[in-house]
Amino acid sequence: MNLALHLRRSALAFGERPAIAIGRHVVLDYGQLAARSAALAAALRTKLGLAAGSRVSLVMGNCAEYLELLYACWHAGLVAVPVNAKLHAKEIHYILAHSGAQLCFTTPALGSTLAEAVKGLAVEVIQTESTAYQTMLKHAPEPPLVLADDTPAWLFYTSGTTGRPKGAILSHGNLRAMSFCYFTDVDRVSPWRSLLHLAPMSHGSGLYALPHVMRASCHVIPESGGFDPTEAFDLIAEWEASVFFAAPTMIRRLIDHPADSDLSNLKTIIYGGGPMYLEDSLAAIERFGPRLAQLYGQGESPMTISALPAEVHADREHPNWHARLASVGMPQSAVEVAIRRDGEWLPAGGVGEVVVRGATVMSGYWEQPDASRETLRDGWLHTGDYGFFDEHGFLTLKDRAKDLIISGGTNIYPREVEEVLLTHPKVVEVSVIGRPDPQWGESVVAFVVSTGNPPPDVAELDRHCLEHIARFKRPRAYRFVTELPKNNYGKVLKTVLREIETRELPNKQSQ
Repeated sequence: MNLALHLRRSALAFGERPAIAIGRHVVLDYGQLAARSAALAAALRTKLGLAAGSRVSLVMGNCAEYLELLYACWHAGLVAVPVNAKLHAKEIHYILAHSGAQLCFTTPALGSTLAEAVKGLAVEVIQTESTAYQTMLKHAPEPPLVLADDTPAWLFYTSGTTGRPKGAILSHGNLRAMSFCYFTDVDRVSPWRSLLHLAPMSHGSGLYALPHVMRASCHVIPESGGFDPTEAFDLIAEWEASVFFAAPTMIRRLIDHPADSDLSNLKTIIYGGGPMYLEDSLAAIERFGPRLAQLYGQGESPMTISALPAEVHADREHPNWHARLASVGMPQSAVEVAIRRDGEWLPAGGVGEVVVRGATVMSGYWEQPDASRETLRDGWLHTGDYGFFDEHGFLTLKDRAKDLIISGGTNIYPREVEEVLLTHPKVVEVSVIGRPDPQWGESVVAFVVSTGNPPPDVAELDRHCLEHIARFKRPRAYRFVTELPKNNYGKVLKTVLREIETRELPNKQSQ
């Protein structure tokens, strides 16, 4: 079933409802959005001659054209390749070349970046404010193509924190199952509401546009096109039943923002894409009330592995409330999730790799059969994440497999150490890595962002750790930094921290 049929259905039933707004101002209703998308689809097939299955890249910041182009691609049976607009031209070049994109849509502000990115490639570039784009919108529409569930819809390129990004092949069936899980497991959508696109539409925010199109919600794009805490609070005050997806680092900035804002319109903050520490969860609940929902997913199973819904966040009286807030919730309805280690399936409490199978799992990586076979083994997606289930079916993540520290033959999970250090009043952010150690194999190093100057005393941090965790887990070195390196989605780049530690090993501050 073609995903474009969801937009068509919403337009037929709710054509006059607001579909897209820029800031406070509605720019398209559902009837207009569907008509523009259908015209673009016809132009892509007949005017530009793209065959079904051709890849079309969207290198754009958040803008009104994003959704109409996304659905136009599906309407025409094409494969969308959304790309983060903040990437370097060389990174964009790699994705365009690797995906074999024949056409790339972009916005005028990215013109120079795209000119550099397409050098040497046979890729046509069309800007959304160009005459060519306006001409496409005048094309006579045609019905959506009839597509099988396993037809590729979206090439989701991973963030590439450990090397070249890989393109997860997400089908129409994968994305429809993801949308159903949103309604069942993450956030029960009322007949009408607004989705604020504060995070990049090339990734999580764009993926969650799909269930909101199904229910004819209004998609609100900030005038800035990105995330600004003041603007975010202003939009929440303006738009009824506001929902938005945010990375944990964005939540932290909202918590720390001094504005005394009207939150009566705020329905749900959905967070994911990185670890949300318990201290931050508690602070967010204190600031926003019982309006938080968490998801755990990967590009390979988009937004859909487990979920911790708002009612669990709100259940302060439950004896396991803190433990559940520190978890990533229960498996979502379209997937089966298990824990595996050394070929064995582990019971509750056993720590191993999180593996997933179900309707949302990708078919493989684009043009990378070896990586596909490595990740999809025995019918399961191997996530590379370590975790465990409790006796009630709640999944808690320990760390990425590659981030595990083995010291003296004993496993140390960086997140456990980070959680403890974050409870110290002088620690704002922290990231823990392992470094080579001739005696122990690896030792623990903590990169700390602290409040004010000077930073907390090393002995003070050691005492704090020893009050909460075993001695062998405490950091053997602390490095005080003004900020942690992050990628465009707010994830801390531990690969960069390891490079810094290796490069500056002789000058490290240790104990």
